[in-house]
Amino acid sequence: MNTFRTAPIADPDDPGQGRHPQGCASRPELFQHPLVEEPPTSSAPQSVRREYSVLVNEARAVCAACPLRRDCLYDAVVKHDVAGFVAGTTEMERRMIRRQLDVTVEAEDLDTMAGVFRSGRRIDHDEVVRLRQANPHESLEMLARRLDCSLSTVKRHLRRHRRGQDLKPKQTVPTRGEVLQAASTPRHAGIGAA
Repeated sequence: MNTFRTAPIADPDDPGQGRHPQGCASRPELFQHPLVEEPPTSSAPQSVRREYSVLVNEARAVCAACPLRRDCLYDAVVKHDVAGFVAGTTEMERRMIRRQLDVTVEAEDLDTMAGVFRSGRRIDHDEVVRLRQANPHESLEMLARRLDCSLSTVKRHLRRHRRGQDLKPKQTVPTRGEVLQAASTPRHAGIGAA
């Protein structure tokens, strides 16, 4: 007698059991294609621009069918400055959506997070305040050395903090609905479509 298994055996050590990769995770060869990650310039040959268009349209179709697309689009527009093709949008389309919503997303400063400081760079106000709060007994001269900046720069940032002057105006964060609405405007036709 022959028996056939209709479903795979459950693996108790596999937390993603029964789930299959969806969207971009299921098509790394498409979403990590060099043309999709870095679009060709207008001076590129017609054949290259045509191939790019085919790849992007295919990627848009994959994103449109993905159940995570709305969350992915929101995060890519509001929270992270993501490179490449994400959530059915190109980098340029996400910049246009941000401009329409008046959203600014700062590139993550991974060097600062890792403790690497370079001279000649702009000193982050929040970093000065954070370092002072983390090291209240350390001299301001030592903080300036850590930040690789002048003592007067540290003092200026701390004075502004004491006065309650925030260097960056607080930005209102758009809702998911506002992001989806902006993505579905005629200028961004097809991006926000479900």
